[in-house]
Amino acid sequence: MEELILLRHGATAWSTAMRHTGRTDVPLTPEGEEQARALAGALKGRTISLVLSSPARRALRTAELAGLTGVRTDTDMWEWDYGGYEGITTAEIRETRPGWYLWRDGVIPGDAEHPGETVEQVGERADRVIARALPADGTVALVAHGHFLRVLAARWLGLPPRDGKLFKLDTGTVSVLGFEHGERAVGRWNAPI
Repeated sequence: MEELILLRHGATAWSTAMRHTGRTDVPLTPEGEEQARALAGALKGRTISLVLSSPARRALRTAELAGLTGVRTDTDMWEWDYGGYEGITTAEIRETRPGWYLWRDGVIPGDAEHPGETVEQVGERADRVIARALPADGTVALVAHGHFLRVLAARWLGLPPRDGKLFKLDTGTVSVLGFEHGERAVGRWNAPI
């Protein structure tokens, strides 16, 4: 693999409202669709040998609008399962857990649909995605979610999963992970189009 292009899906009503959106399958907003279309410019002139996407429709629609073809869904690329915090904002969580911080404090269990997972479990999923991408020839594109891609970036660099907190990532952005002198590196991060 030469490089790994990370596309965070476009905006949704929940991402705009800062609601934790893990497994709830919300669609892109019109603004999110425009962001996704703009991502095509970052891909222009690149030959993508493998495209993997979260099964969430917000990610699949982003891939489609960005002009990616041959998209394969990968269940390991779902967003962090926020458990009992699904659909709730950080401000709302802090009403009952003052000072709560996802990367330090984690989530509480939810229901059967949203059981919740630890950051280490997200890291294990990210490691599996990286392992699937590495043997590909050329450039690989991953279309997924903010917290998942942040954990993936940390794992790419050999950092613990919770160090994903160091990589702010906005909707509708492109990031590139690659190599410098044979060592893993960040080539571009959180770049708007």
